[in-house]
Amino acid sequence: MTTDLDRATVEEAYARWAPVYDVVFGAVFEAGRKAAIKAAERIGGRILEFGVGTGIALPSYRRSNRLVGVDISEPMLQKARERVEKEGLSHVEGLVLMDGAHMGFADNSFDVVIAQFVITVVPHPEETLDEMARVLKPGGEIILVNHLGAEDGPRAAFEKWFARKARKLGWRPEFQFARLHNWAVRNGSVDLPIKRDVGLGMYTMVRFRKRTEAEMAAASDTGAVALAG
Repeated sequence: MTTDLDRATVEEAYARWAPVYDVVFGAVFEAGRKAAIKAAERIGGRILEFGVGTGIALPSYRRSNRLVGVDISEPMLQKARERVEKEGLSHVEGLVLMDGAHMGFADNSFDVVIAQFVITVVPHPEETLDEMARVLKPGGEIILVNHLGAEDGPRAAFEKWFARKARKLGWRPEFQFARLHNWAVRNGSVDLPIKRDVGLGMYTMVRFRKRTEAEMAAASDTGAVALAG
């Protein structure tokens, strides 16, 4: 059974990670970051970097995009602000302290929502995904890249055993793809997720496309016909 994280645990964990995050995880996560950014820039436009952290990915985006970053950790955001100022990242519109499950943006505000190594560590993943879908424009994409838990076998057993210890680090290693698939089915505003490996079996990119109003209406009509039959 999955035990979710609470906000206080996440904030405490990432306050500790903030001073060393780039050194510890910069190279480790680089391939996943590059793959996610490449996918996001196929759409381009106004991009929400959810869980922007220290802003390590921000310089990698083309300046033709407009970026907004949010994070739950003030110490991580402070690192991001310093990076934006030092590197003159004029394509960054703002960096905001915000709870992902209650974002203060209007509906349909972004062309892409991207979350790199984040969704498995937020306190309320499904509520956060609901918010991502709400602020995303129809036809846009939610792009996630993460380590996802194994479905079975020795790695699954280890991740389940390690889960309780990992909570103190702000991690949820047993989080599986099925949880993302089930969210998409329940939410109904996005297509079923597409996934592919982007890190030699360790990292997975997952993409959700938000349906247009016409597609939503068609899906609703199809469901009504099916129920009538």
